[in-house]
Amino acid sequence: MSDVTPVRSQYLRIKSRLNRDHPNAILFFRLGDFYETFEEDARTVSRELEITLTGREMGKGQRVPMAGIPYHALDSYLAKLIAKGYKVALCEQLTEPGKGLVEREVVRLVTPGTVVEPSMLEQKANNYLCAVVVEGEEAGVAHADITTGEFATTQLPLAQLAAEVERLRPTEVLVPPEADAPPTSANGTALPAEAFEVEAARERLLRHFQAATLEGFGCAGLPLATRAAGAILHYLGETQKSSLPQLTGLTTYSTSAFMVLDAQTRRNLDIFPEGNDRRHSLLGVLDLTRTAMGGRLLKRWLGQPLLDLTQLGARLDAVSWLHAHSMERAQAASILGTLADLERLINRIRGNLASPREVLALRRTLEAIPRLREALASADAVRGEGTERALSDQSPPLSNSPPLGGRESPLSPNGGVNTFSPPAGESEREGEARLHAALAGAGQPLARLVALLHPHAELVELVAKSIVDDPPPTATEGGVIHEGFSPELDELRSSSRGARDYLANLESVERERTGIRSLKVGYNKVFGYYIEVSKPHLEHVPATYIRKQTLVGGERFYTPELKEYESLVLTAQERMSDLEASLFRQVCAQIGAGGAELIATASAIAQLDVLSALAEAAARYGYVRPELNDGDALTIEAGRHPVVERSTGDPFVPNDVHLSCRDAQLAVLTGPNMSGKSTYLRQAALIVLMAQVGSFVPARSASIGLVDRIFTRVGAHDDLARGRSTFLVEMMETAAILNQATPRSLLVLDEIGRGTSTYDGISIARAVAEFIHNHPRLGARTVFATHYHELTELARYLPRVRNLQMAVSDEGGQVVFLRQVIPGGADKSYGIHVARLAGLPRPVLQRAEEILAELEASRDHLPKGGRRRGPAPQLPLFPPHHELIEELSRLDLDALTPLEALTKLYELQAKAKDTKG
Repeated sequence: MSDVTPVRSQYLRIKSRLNRDHPNAILFFRLGDFYETFEEDARTVSRELEITLTGREMGKGQRVPMAGIPYHALDSYLAKLIAKGYKVALCEQLTEPGKGLVEREVVRLVTPGTVVEPSMLEQKANNYLCAVVVEGEEAGVAHADITTGEFATTQLPLAQLAAEVERLRPTEVLVPPEADAPPTSANGTALPAEAFEVEAARERLLRHFQAATLEGFGCAGLPLATRAAGAILHYLGETQKSSLPQLTGLTTYSTSAFMVLDAQTRRNLDIFPEGNDRRHSLLGVLDLTRTAMGGRLLKRWLGQPLLDLTQLGARLDAVSWLHAHSMERAQAASILGTLADLERLINRIRGNLASPREVLALRRTLEAIPRLREALASADAVRGEGTERALSDQSPPLSNSPPLGGRESPLSPNGGVNTFSPPAGESEREGEARLHAALAGAGQPLARLVALLHPHAELVELVAKSIVDDPPPTATEGGVIHEGFSPELDELRSSSRGARDYLANLESVERERTGIRSLKVGYNKVFGYYIEVSKPHLEHVPATYIRKQTLVGGERFYTPELKEYESLVLTAQERMSDLEASLFRQVCAQIGAGGAELIATASAIAQLDVLSALAEAAARYGYVRPELNDGDALTIEAGRHPVVERSTGDPFVPNDVHLSCRDAQLAVLTGPNMSGKSTYLRQAALIVLMAQVGSFVPARSASIGLVDRIFTRVGAHDDLARGRSTFLVEMMETAAILNQATPRSLLVLDEIGRGTSTYDGISIARAVAEFIHNHPRLGARTVFATHYHELTELARYLPRVRNLQMAVSDEGGQVVFLRQVIPGGADKSYGIHVARLAGLPRPVLQRAEEILAELEASRDHLPKGGRRRGPAPQLPLFPPHHELIEELSRLDLDALTPLEALTKLYELQAKAKDTKG
């Protein structure tokens, strides 16, 4: 005889299988209205969720630790565990409680990269599951977002792996067993070696897409890309099998099509927010999108600036038109603000996860599309009125988004004009003709996007006919399906209403028939419907009443007719619930069948939203359209920092940037701290980045030769966890720049060499500058900010070096930083002035001024430029052989009493004052 209960035995069996396949997962075991955890899982859940750890007898002498949560509060507790990196298996009840043991099974494994609950997702950010495989000097990277259906893969040099993973910022990364940790802080999940085996991965992809070859997906000759993509399908098949149908296509992309932005550049330029504060980031400034889809797309665009002039021209043309047509832009933005997250809605519907209210949100979003088309098609919106450059019919799509199925992009110029719903009073044929006339020959990007705004009238009609206008939260509650949609359901409702009407009238009918005025008709879950008569009136009960239950104050009865109607009501209710749920699933399946077309519409909406947001930012903040070319010059007139100018109440002082690989390749920028050097460096890089995203830029004008990569070496930070000092980190970042930059790169370097001794620092900074200038592989456009004024000497013998300085007004000891960049080199750092602004105590400032005077006096004897033979010593704190030093060195401190020591100190102070005087 077993010592454990049947439920305990069932739990142990399920937990054993889970431990075999996913050893670190927590099992949420459904018991009635609670998800329960046991043993170590319970201890973990109790600690992490701060809930009470209890216990339960589950057999003779089997008291088991236990912690549970209400099933209706699952999402909030699940979110906390997932955010901490845990994986949770949901074990559900598959049969209704009744006789015997309820059947239970794990239906889903929730991991950081496979979350689908809207409450656990950031609306304007993708939730990427990533797979990484490395072999030699190459890597394969695949990523998928099962909430939007995005699935893409690439094969790239190992040196670019960290930057690509940083761009994706996945929440979970799949790796082969015993592989090195991926270059990310995301949760790592090791899969069996067979998940990454190339032939198995290839077969898995072909089977999933029902294809005969991978040629059409672009990865047939990329084994590492294939292995990574196959690993994602393997993992989803193990954990989220229901999400696999959402992945309807695979895109193979190349990182060479985009500007590379490594992790330190993203951080140094504040492109994306750290934490929840978006205000002090480029994304926070530019994100005026009105939809979640647009917000996610803008983030992807900022992470992947383009290198193709034609594609950039297409984006800028669209932004130009929207910028010039403020009324249409405002109208479109107003409509966009009413749209639901179509991408995620579609995938929830296809995955049978959507609620009736989400299906209704889909309908209302699709109903708004004709108005959006009309807003952008009116006033000859797509004719290209002077602000756009005409593009050929071969113009590429605007989006970085992967094309569906790895085949022709939905934004291809070959896409036709879809059905257009005309405004009131206009026939469909007239409306189509007018829209065709507006689009005719335009060949420009906005036209093709508007053409892709398919209103999906057939789906709107389907939902309107099937789903009531105010449905309940879930399909199981009933009352979801419209009358007239299903004859069978209507018949059940009719018979149920008839039975309910009979029961509702039964009490009055029986009172009248029997003469018993206290007679009541009631219902409870145990006995069903009954007729209740109190004791004083029992003698008047008709013979047709059948006794059901005896009470203290009376009796309960039923009649064969009552029983018949009760059965009719209860059976009809159960049948109606089952039928409504089935009909709702059928409606979702019909919607899901058109998922590819809906995703194309969602993609067009997202792009229109981003382009509209960029145009709105340009109008709101005074940005201009940049000129992009294949040259090597970077010319910015009156440029501004897009984030700083929005974050400060003071007027921003604009500055010019003039760099050219032929005559002004390297600008050495000197000036005090807090005078604006770092702002100038960053704004030059950000203006280039914005231009290559397709945005207008904060400047009076900008002419930009395409940049293949922006490198930054800005700020000081250490990496104590890996035993790396601030200076070592600085040198490693500098080495990466010198080894990877090309003549088309933009280098932004701040204070190279500051983390070591003065002469070491000067030597390294000068050598780096000379290398950038002279090496035939480099010659990159560079802004080099430094406090080493000696580096201004470079301009005397390096022909493409130019000196710049931050202007300072210093009159009568009143120092004012003007924030203006002017030609020439600075000769003072004004560090003590900055220390005064920071609030250092007056004695410290006075002493610093004394020391500075002594150091400047001692420096006069050094060779020009700081060059000397032999080892380079540190600058002395005191001048050599000073008499005070000699006297201090002769003192026998152990022989002095405290009073004698104080007296001697006064004497030394008096001598020091005499020496100074």
